Amino acid sequence: MQYHSTRGTAPALGFEDAMLAGLARDGGLYVPAEIPRMDAAAIADLAGRPYEEIVLRVIRPFTGMAESRLSDLIGRAYAGFGHDARAPLVQLGPNHFLLELFHGPTLAFKDFAMQLIGQLFQDAMRRRGQRITIVGATSGDTGSAAIEAFRGLDNVECFILFPHGRVSDVQRRQMTTPAESNVHALAMDGDFDDCQAAVKEMFGDGAFRDRVGLTAVNSINWARVLAQVVYYVSAAVSLGAPHRAVGFTVPTGNFGDIFAGDIARRMGLPIDRLVIATNRNDILHRTILTGDHRKEGVEPTISPSMDIQVSSNFERALYMAYGRDGRAVAQLMDELKSDGGFAVSQGALGSLRDTYASGRASEEETRATIRDMHRRTGQTLCPHTAVGVKVAEEHIGASPMVTLATAHPAKFPDAVEAATGQRPALPPRMADLFDRPERVTRVANDIPALQSLIEDRIA
Repeated sequence: MQYHSTRGTAPALGFEDAMLAGLARDGGLYVPAEIPRMDAAAIADLAGRPYEEIVLRVIRPFTGMAESRLSDLIGRAYAGFGHDARAPLVQLGPNHFLLELFHGPTLAFKDFAMQLIGQLFQDAMRRRGQRITIVGATSGDTGSAAIEAFRGLDNVECFILFPHGRVSDVQRRQMTTPAESNVHALAMDGDFDDCQAAVKEMFGDGAFRDRVGLTAVNSINWARVLAQVVYYVSAAVSLGAPHRAVGFTVPTGNFGDIFAGDIARRMGLPIDRLVIATNRNDILHRTILTGDHRKEGVEPTISPSMDIQVSSNFERALYMAYGRDGRAVAQLMDELKSDGGFAVSQGALGSLRDTYASGRASEEETRATIRDMHRRTGQTLCPHTAVGVKVAEEHIGASPMVTLATAHPAKFPDAVEAATGQRPALPPRMADLFDRPERVTRVANDIPALQSLIEDRIA
């Protein structure tokens, strides 16, 4: 399996090299040259199988890895999850289900990908006898999932940039309390888009990239997207696929999670609706409505992991919508950087609308959804999941709708308590989180200074 850059000029790479590179040399994101298909019989045969077996069957064609080695890495990746089903479904109402993706070590959906990618990286580094430096940006959950996945691993140094004062206390402490010396939490002045831009700029410095062995585990890394494809398959099969279609609503800011759903559909999974759910930072919703993709500034919300205006994985969706035209995508990305936005062509916009629907939730609507669902069903939703539930209820039809529950409500206790009057408790294994000492470095939005800090720490 070969992987191509969305901007068309970087060399094609195999799976492992694309995973370790993270971002292509031309600034693009890697996508598979072709999407392996699963026929109806293969999908039906997944019913009732353990999650780890579904992972193996779904991702192995993309990797080219030996079955025994990949199976062993998958087993290690999901051993620490707190639910035997890994991603259980809970019914909210007629034709509406929650897919609980918060039973991993850091209580967020990012664990499904990050725990696996940690094992894949470690395996590759041992075989190659190399060291790598991971630099990532987070709006909250990616950073804690990355630090949890890579802490204490050999041959890996992990640096995570997060916007100072713009993540929840639980999210921050999950990044700052691990004691292992190979993980580094950096609180940067600015918002998430500033953190993400800093990471991209460091990747654009070829000399620095080569000196430190730089790689990325943000959702720009194809392996992250690939791991997320699996829970679409497991959920759809549980609800009757391939014999009936299923819809999914995804609270999203960086677009990787919902793009994974498009990959699942291209593999043959009968998904009839993929619904983008945004908070008031609604650039993705506005793009689907109007065809104009334009930044309007980031406003802090109670769903901070979605407080994003530069949605990295949307580039992959554009690449598909423009018929894999890397030059067209590169031009759009240049316009986004220089002009703050771009207009999607009519043909590409039609393709996007055929693939995705969209909706948004205001702060008031998010709070009301948390309150009302708690009263009606007894389910306690995190603010991001509440955004998804509100938008999903506007799109429920004849087939089942699954809303992705992206985080445990205890990661956002203040918002949940304000809406329900009850403060959600952390699971017992994390009960002492606020008693643990923190290790964090406050940094300015200064690329040379960041590069110097990274080089000093890995020396």
